[in-house]
Amino acid sequence: MTVEQDTAELSDKMNAVVENYIEYLTSGTAEQIADLYAAGATVEDPIGADIRTTREQLVEFYSVITGMDERTATLKWKKTAGDTAVFEFTLVTGTSGMRFEITPVDIMVFDADGKITSMRAVWQASDLVQL
Repeated sequence: MTVEQDTAELSDKMNAVVENYIEYLTSGTAEQIADLYAAGATVEDPIGADIRTTREQLVEFYSVITGMDERTATLKWKKTAGDTAVFEFTLVTGTSGMRFEITPVDIMVFDADGKITSMRAVWQASDLVQL
């Protein structure tokens, strides 16, 4: 394989993972989301929060979203270059009669197998809007 083929293949894998990530935020399980990550991956969501480094921590983190009564994630845009994908999406969640919306920008770094090795989410508390 040439370097160009390797780069195109990784780009295809990254695009598929981002699409799956958005789909799983809407209708998947915390385990499905955690499966997108490589062993030992790090999640810093939002930037400045404690970094999660184990599968158990990832499942616990994503269970907050997947446990909501309502959840819809909509991809706004994405860019990929090298081993990195950057994308913005809107997430609307609801539970106990309350609804919230947030539009973070996520930065994901991938390994050669197309697994996420690092995810950092760019947002702050003031970005979380009650609907």
